[in-house]
Amino acid sequence: MTTTASAVVRYRAYIDGAWCDGDAVDTVTNPYDGRVVGEVVRSTPSDAERAVVAARKAFASWRLTPAFERAALVAAIAAGVEARRDEFAHTMCLHTGKPVRDGLAEVTRTVATLQIAAEEAKRIDGEVIAMDAVPAGRGKRGYAVYEPLGVVAGIVPYNAPLNLAAHKLGPALAAGDALVIKPHPQGSGVATMLVEIAEAAGVPRGVVSVVHGGADVGRALTGHSDVALISFTGSGGVAEAILRDAGLKRSVLELGGNAPTIVHEDADWERAAELCVDASFGLSGQTCVSTQRLYVHEAVLERFTDAFVARVRALRVGDPLDPATEIGPLNTADAAQRVHAWIREAVEHGARLLCGGELQGNAITPTVLHDVKPAMKVVCEEVFGPVVSILSYRDLDDVIRAANATPYGLKAGIFTDSLGVATRAARDLQFGTVNINAPSRSRVDHEPSGGVKASGWGREGPYYAIREFSNLKMVTVAGS
Repeated sequence: MTTTASAVVRYRAYIDGAWCDGDAVDTVTNPYDGRVVGEVVRSTPSDAERAVVAARKAFASWRLTPAFERAALVAAIAAGVEARRDEFAHTMCLHTGKPVRDGLAEVTRTVATLQIAAEEAKRIDGEVIAMDAVPAGRGKRGYAVYEPLGVVAGIVPYNAPLNLAAHKLGPALAAGDALVIKPHPQGSGVATMLVEIAEAAGVPRGVVSVVHGGADVGRALTGHSDVALISFTGSGGVAEAILRDAGLKRSVLELGGNAPTIVHEDADWERAAELCVDASFGLSGQTCVSTQRLYVHEAVLERFTDAFVARVRALRVGDPLDPATEIGPLNTADAAQRVHAWIREAVEHGARLLCGGELQGNAITPTVLHDVKPAMKVVCEEVFGPVVSILSYRDLDDVIRAANATPYGLKAGIFTDSLGVATRAARDLQFGTVNINAPSRSRVDHEPSGGVKASGWGREGPYYAIREFSNLKMVTVAGS
């Protein structure tokens, strides 16, 4: 990372233990005010090729590194992230429009993610198999062990550029794999800083690389024959393209979402209203687990809606660098225009606008819609913006059916004081995670996080990701 005379930061690729410049750059602009805040050196497909070749070469010795050494390295990276806490938050602010309070929270989560990965590096075990459970196993012993898989390609989006990169880097290093990261251009600065920290912590040459650029670089990386696993966080359309090119590779995919949260008639609706505000509008709704559909029982609908809307109206929209700002801009003008168009379209077709809906630069004031119809885009598609729709229901069967009526299946939430309702929802909601008495956007970083249906497959969370990033080898020993 270098700084030009105009104070615009220049971010380079890191390949085979060296920082690499290039002829072309992509500019990064602040989504809030349009200022140029960074230059990212554009990598080429040949750069991606070099990174994978170096990673494959480095893997040969890195895979044999003792667990305690891998753990110490990941722990040192966690400490390095903590030491640059304010710088990370500031960079996320400038590059993605994330409010500084959210940036600081992401740094805290990232440090915890890496610390957990460091601890899990010491606990990669296997199991003994009772071979003599069947006649053919007489006189045999067997055991299954996890071994490093190889080169992991990590594709990271812009909306949580530090923590999602750490969810790939921490488990990969802990497992004994090599990693090539390709961040979104708006996350390139953050990913570069993370790799700087890994270099300073002593990561061996070639074990971690970062390349920047567009789809051509991504294809060169994910389609490479020496890549053993692709860990991708992003849209379903891009995931489909990756899988077409990838061939017979393992993958961990966290894709889109359209998350529901249910507020049942016996719930603490005041508490639910409070928690659902952040779940719906945190990060300006730009998260795949953001609560987009709020199903509220008709018995508490009016009281919940009044309390919820009052809290939403109080949210402060403004400059992400202002510590008081709660809602920043969307990442691009195109994204803001799209979300605003969806809101207008819903209102034109009969939805009632309870608050928000104003376009302010690249920001949209937090929007609550009522009297929506299932076919409206704000209900049936992923908004990825600060918009929530409130829908009423009477019957539990009906609301579970409505919540499931989406191709996505990442996270859902339900508020209820009934054990029976809670266990029924946990069983019948078709999502990778069901949060009881918490909204959809509620996660701790060591849980197994991932989706079903069009939301992808595989699981994050260091313990689970390490096993996704490993090969389970069976060993049998025949008796004499």
